[in-house]
Amino acid sequence: MPPLDLNAAAPPVAARKPAVRRIHGESLPDDYFWLREKTNPEVAAYLNAENAYAAAVMKPTEALQERLYQEMIGRIKETDLSVPYRYRDYEYYTRTEQGLQYPIYLRRPVASAGKEEIVLDVNELAKDKPFCSISAFAVSDDGKLLAYSVDFSGFREYELRVRDLTAGRDLPDRFGTVAGVAWASDNRTLLYVREDDAKRPYQFFRQTLGGKPEPIYEEKDRLFYCWLTRTRDRKYFILNSSSFDSSEIRILPCDKPDSDPKRILRRQKEHRYYVDHRDGLLYIRTNKEAKNFRVVTAPVAKPGEKNWKELVPYRKGVQIEGLDLFDRYMALKIRENAVPRIIVYELGTGEHHEIQFPESFYNVYPGANMETDTDTLRLQYSSYTTPQTVYDYDIRARRLTVLKQQEVPSGFNSQDYVTELTYAAAKDGVRIPISMVYHRSTKKSKETPLLLYGYGSYGAPMSASFDTNRFSLLDRGMIWATAHIRGGGELGEEWHDAGKMQHKMNSFTDFIACAEHLIEQSCTSREKLAIMGGSAGGLLMGAVLNLRPDLFRTAMIYVPFVDVINTMLDESLPLTVQEYLEWGNPRKKEQFAWMRAYSPYDNLKAGEYPAILVRTAFNDSQVMYWEPAKYVARLRTLKTDRNPLLLVVNMHAGHGGSSGRYDKLREVAHDYAFLMATLGIEERP
Repeated sequence: MPPLDLNAAAPPVAARKPAVRRIHGESLPDDYFWLREKTNPEVAAYLNAENAYAAAVMKPTEALQERLYQEMIGRIKETDLSVPYRYRDYEYYTRTEQGLQYPIYLRRPVASAGKEEIVLDVNELAKDKPFCSISAFAVSDDGKLLAYSVDFSGFREYELRVRDLTAGRDLPDRFGTVAGVAWASDNRTLLYVREDDAKRPYQFFRQTLGGKPEPIYEEKDRLFYCWLTRTRDRKYFILNSSSFDSSEIRILPCDKPDSDPKRILRRQKEHRYYVDHRDGLLYIRTNKEAKNFRVVTAPVAKPGEKNWKELVPYRKGVQIEGLDLFDRYMALKIRENAVPRIIVYELGTGEHHEIQFPESFYNVYPGANMETDTDTLRLQYSSYTTPQTVYDYDIRARRLTVLKQQEVPSGFNSQDYVTELTYAAAKDGVRIPISMVYHRSTKKSKETPLLLYGYGSYGAPMSASFDTNRFSLLDRGMIWATAHIRGGGELGEEWHDAGKMQHKMNSFTDFIACAEHLIEQSCTSREKLAIMGGSAGGLLMGAVLNLRPDLFRTAMIYVPFVDVINTMLDESLPLTVQEYLEWGNPRKKEQFAWMRAYSPYDNLKAGEYPAILVRTAFNDSQVMYWEPAKYVARLRTLKTDRNPLLLVVNMHAGHGGSSGRYDKLREVAHDYAFLMATLGIEERP
């Protein structure tokens, strides 16, 4: 295993420009506050110097990086088709082609063996551009127009465009940047959402082709953000205004886009609800008197609580995550004991059954179900050891049919790998699930390298999904583990509540408990234990490294939210105000104290730290590049060890890194090489 070359160059030294923030009687020094000056040439020079330093240190691994990259390429079918789905008169699907970074969106008529049509070639859009991302993709009811949005910066600046699918070119209409779009039934009117200067979606507009935008509703409460959907039966627009703990929904008939939207229920503190429509009834998923949600129905004309009829009652320990409505059926996605499940209800009789899957730990969700007159449910399924699988489920026959399973051209046998679930005891005795996957030939011992991943925020569950890149590590004897810590959503809303606001420290101590458990069980040792997390998971990494830097050998930190107090004090930044309900508001003394106890940037101290790779992007709009840049700059002045500390900055991307599929694989290969080099993972024959 080639070592990293720590003598290849001197680490960059960021200029120290003293600044101090005073709050609640405390002074917080911040010598690197100036790094947020994005247009300052000195900032770009520093970031480029960090990139050059990282490249020099990593140079001995270039052959390994290329080997890993070729392995990863070998596991994907470069020229491939997705499974078509029906929307009205066409089947829609995508094609990837060898050598091309992006998919091509296609369709063909359902009624005949019609000619394949190109709907949108993202490779053409992305030509000569370092970044390209598609968000909105909505075809008009008559199939003649496509509304799509594209961002070329990574900053989520999605410009809305309308393409004439007959002529194959965009119309001259201009809509600006949007955060969501849907067609009215007249095939001429669009509803869409605009953002404010802090990228909060806050205004609903309608606009007829050739006309001017007309405001429909503006959300003035900065805790709330807006999003737009259309019911599957194409009867109503759903105008949703939500905070992290409340929601308020308005509906507007798709065949009367000029009418005024009708509010369903007035917002109430800690009441979240979601709405869909079928046959004159609203189906409401609500947490009113149901922490993990229940489902009720109400007439469109009288949606108030006094007219609710309970359809699916609340069950303790069972979270209802979503529902899909069809003419005769409803598919309910629930989560129980960290595992997602699908329950199908026959709406005429009330009978229901659970779809059975072949594994005990997996990920599944309904996908690409565009029509309502069907007895078939399309499902997306995978696990740690089962490739992405598209199923059609025959509801009447209760039978799953595989339409397509992800191919691994270089070869893959699921029986070569083992999936395992274990539990760590948290500081307060709560059992924390840890899922693991490893090669059957790997023996657990103190010499076994192990990568522990974590997130634990926003109530987001970490599911057991298939990742072909992961096998470059598993095949070299590494164990991949995920700590399902509090703050996530694996065990319902209570699990989230126990790891946010004043309870956020639980997320960090849970993760440490998981690491200690794996060491105590001789799955690995401190010298062979690596950790990884991104975004809010990057906050997790920064916090646990401050709490227990001695516990880990390597840390991989992605677009990390590490400058918590400064960010949460800046209301001009995207997400800040809305996230007061996740982290707290540091202007309130008690809530400041919560953050002060764990904010990674503010709790850095002199001492030894593990090998650390931090990756960020210059145009990230969710976690600004300066958070990880400041973190690395300060840590360089405090660490007393010789372990590598690298900052890699993608100067042309956003929160998710590179947009092209080959570029993404290059990034993964680079980071895996860092991981292998710092853990001393030897190549196998």
